[in-house]
Amino acid sequence: MKQLLMHSNTDGLYAAVLDNGILVDYASQLHDPEQPGRMQPSAVMGNIYKGKVINVLPGMQAAFLDIGLSKNAFLYIDDVLHPNLERREKQAADKPSIRDVLRPGQELVVQVVREPGGGKGARVTTHISLPGRWLVYMPEAAYVGVSRKIGDEQERERLRIVGERIRQPREGVIMRTAAGGVPEEALAEDAAALRELWQALSRQANQRKAPSVVHLEAGLMHRVVRDMLAADIDEVLVSDQQLFEQVHSLVSTMAPGRNHLVQCHGSEGDLFDRFGIGRQAEQALSRKIQLASGGYIVWDQTEALTVIDVNTGRYIGSDNLEETMYRTNAEAAELIARLLRIRDAGGIIIIDFIDMESETNRQRISQQMEALTRMDRSRCTVVGWTRLGLLEMTRKQARNNGQRSAGHSCIHCGGTGKSAFNRC
Repeated sequence: MKQLLMHSNTDGLYAAVLDNGILVDYASQLHDPEQPGRMQPSAVMGNIYKGKVINVLPGMQAAFLDIGLSKNAFLYIDDVLHPNLERREKQAADKPSIRDVLRPGQELVVQVVREPGGGKGARVTTHISLPGRWLVYMPEAAYVGVSRKIGDEQERERLRIVGERIRQPREGVIMRTAAGGVPEEALAEDAAALRELWQALSRQANQRKAPSVVHLEAGLMHRVVRDMLAADIDEVLVSDQQLFEQVHSLVSTMAPGRNHLVQCHGSEGDLFDRFGIGRQAEQALSRKIQLASGGYIVWDQTEALTVIDVNTGRYIGSDNLEETMYRTNAEAAELIARLLRIRDAGGIIIIDFIDMESETNRQRISQQMEALTRMDRSRCTVVGWTRLGLLEMTRKQARNNGQRSAGHSCIHCGGTGKSAFNRC
């Protein structure tokens, strides 16, 4: 049974997805201490700004923009060129110089695609995309895409045809995984609503001076219903009546016919305590996480990448050393794939699995990671084994995971600065 849980308390709003009682996804948004009753903006990714070009760097083929944040945003040449240019053209050595495209003082509407952090500003793009329930709307992309997670070729072709019918000239749409099996009428309504939103945002942008905010990404409740209420969710439990009314109304609007799944937990104690969410979340966010067999993994976050080390620990396995190492690695792979979603790890990920002599076992582990990461809402790519025997992969980060690269040790988080319930 797969359940979506939403819990509200004095600290903020929390959401979790359980698969047969096991935590597989997690998100939170805290209340703003300076404005009671309002949520903190948990991230800027997805926000749209009207920015002003501050300087243009031909040597980097990039520009820096003032979008109103503490640090200037970074805009690369490929994020200025038309999004539907052939890949070979974007990679060509004779692509235009950034100074032929942008000039200081120029104003642009851009969207954040990477959170600021580590002393760097946000990365932005002029390729605007607005996610809806079934599809992603792109005002200037001029193409139709279909989620790679929709494996049925007939359904993929149907969605491509529908996408061509519902998009207008110059527009682009990407059919999300949730679009599988959805009738054309619902997809057209989603596209029309997003088109209307973009037209309103364009008018606002024309009336404002840079730097200014044009559009803020939806809050946690909206994102949870949009992104976590997948077709395989059997039940939606919320912690109190007020939250029930809000979630029920939102589900009725965004996912008609599924509002019957929403139930109020009532006064039977804390919802997350009942399902052990707090305990599971704290374990998942720890630096050292135990495996059921007795092995463990160590999870370290640096500014540039995520490093995960797999160890056998107390697990001695059978008489066959290779089999012991393989079984530990296979168990660790399942845990790592789940933790990638819970932690929302992004960028380069290096996994130091226990060394195995058998090339067949190495391939089995990489294939297992590929299969497990297909279930991830964010795009994951398993690159393969390095010469040093490390498994290399990448993952597109959905939100800012807030992990600090340094800090004092803490009894709640072990020095990571990351805690499930705002204790750090």
